[in-house]
Amino acid sequence: MYGDARLLAEQYESMKRWIEYIHVQGDDPYLWNTGFHFGDWLGLDSKPDSYVGATDTDYVATAFYAYSVSLTAKAAKVLGKTDDTEYYNQLHSHILDAFRNEFVTPAGKIAVPTQTAHVLALQFDLLDETSRMRAVEQLGKLVKEAENHLTTGFVGTPYLNPVLSDAGLHDLAYTLLFQEDYPSWLYQVTQGATTVWEHWDGIKEDGSLWSSDMNSFNHYAYGAIGEWLYRYVAGIRSDEHQPGFHVVHIEPQPGPGLDWVEASMETMYGQVTSSWHRLADNEMEIRVHFPANTKGTVRLPGAGTQIVLEHGEPLDQVSEVQGIRSIKNDVQITLGSGSYQFTYKYSTTKKERNVQEPTLTESV
Repeated sequence: MYGDARLLAEQYESMKRWIEYIHVQGDDPYLWNTGFHFGDWLGLDSKPDSYVGATDTDYVATAFYAYSVSLTAKAAKVLGKTDDTEYYNQLHSHILDAFRNEFVTPAGKIAVPTQTAHVLALQFDLLDETSRMRAVEQLGKLVKEAENHLTTGFVGTPYLNPVLSDAGLHDLAYTLLFQEDYPSWLYQVTQGATTVWEHWDGIKEDGSLWSSDMNSFNHYAYGAIGEWLYRYVAGIRSDEHQPGFHVVHIEPQPGPGLDWVEASMETMYGQVTSSWHRLADNEMEIRVHFPANTKGTVRLPGAGTQIVLEHGEPLDQVSEVQGIRSIKNDVQITLGSGSYQFTYKYSTTKKERNVQEPTLTESV
């Protein structure tokens, strides 16, 4: 987010020590299946009188073992530590093999039947392609079996909506966002919350408390939905390979229940803004601002072969446009710094457009 490698340099040795601590914990150096773990804390699929969700704690621990190693490998690469990069990449590969052998059936099905188990496997890229496709399908089923509600705890909830959106289940993520009954984010709002609670029902419908202790009303774990709102709904994204928002990507994803979104974010270069509005006659307006000394891309959802105007001018007449390409049903535009306003007829599928796929060439 800041492009400052000094923090990685300061923390690198502690990152390595943490990995080595995990590495020597159990009989198998590639699984973390010993010791005490909080697991998917406060998962709603927990057993009675337990705070720990139904997802096996060794599954959760091993998944985060793999994730921690992947982050350390990335840090090593940024810091130019070639030998360490190779070591941690190999270690990560061994952990993936052990994870799949332990927790995925030979047919490619995750053996732990919870929402959180499927979310972690998808978020941390722990599966091969066949297993990934099955996990996406099963996660959708698990959410629908819960009557389109979540059952995740502190571990699974932060990643749930991003995983659903990345997996092509974006409308389902919107459905979760707009639920108003327990358990949901808006349930807390309907109960008068102005901060995020430790428990989905810290205050119950009858006004009683979940408990008189361990019942924080300012406990941000479930507030991680905010990241999804910024990165997916408004679409403001940094570039991992060119960090610090010198390169900005705006990729808004409209969904059911919202007619407009406006978001802004302060970066080292200034404020980045993104907004989209559904207008009359199925027209979409997207406004973005890239601060000075930055560049980036804007992905226009549902633009397809529609005529796209920027402040009323065709794209090929806008000097700031550096490239245009088609991505599925969207159009991606490469731009320099500045403020832009795009308008076009919005469609979500080829069938709705009833037109052929566009043939767009990228210009430099």
